[in-house]
Amino acid sequence: MTQAFTHRLATFEDLPAIVEIYNSTVSSRQVTADTEPVSVESRYAWFHEHTPERRPLWVCEDNGKVIGWLSFSNFYGRPAYAGTAELSIYLHEAARGKGLGRYFLTQAIAFAPQISVHTLLGFIFGHNTPSLKLFAGFGFDTWANMPRVATLDGVERDLIILGKRVA
Repeated sequence: MTQAFTHRLATFEDLPAIVEIYNSTVSSRQVTADTEPVSVESRYAWFHEHTPERRPLWVCEDNGKVIGWLSFSNFYGRPAYAGTAELSIYLHEAARGKGLGRYFLTQAIAFAPQISVHTLLGFIFGHNTPSLKLFAGFGFDTWANMPRVATLDGVERDLIILGKRVA
């Protein structure tokens, strides 16, 4: 894999690969609050909520295979919050630790003003040290610490909300 990453808008044909990457993180109990894998069909509505002009969904490929994705998602779903978006980054296991997360975050911060987003958020479990370090390295600050709001396999986990004003 090269370090010269590029991304493109996800297409509906990418959804199985997006779901496969997402599902690969479920068992770690570190990245998502889903406790069972999700189906491609269950993600149809989520996929269609990601429109290029407001809330894009990007993929990065290596040799024609999707190795990671980033989504801009609505925060709280009310009009007054339209300038705020939650970022989610999911990487194929083989792509982790190679700079793809940094690439995606760099691109998202630069792109946000083009879709009228002035504030970016990351919702990250308190025990997900790699993601917390990634976002902190880009100047995201802790805006909320929600102690023990998630229970994964009987263990209560904190949710940290990191934020950054970008415009």
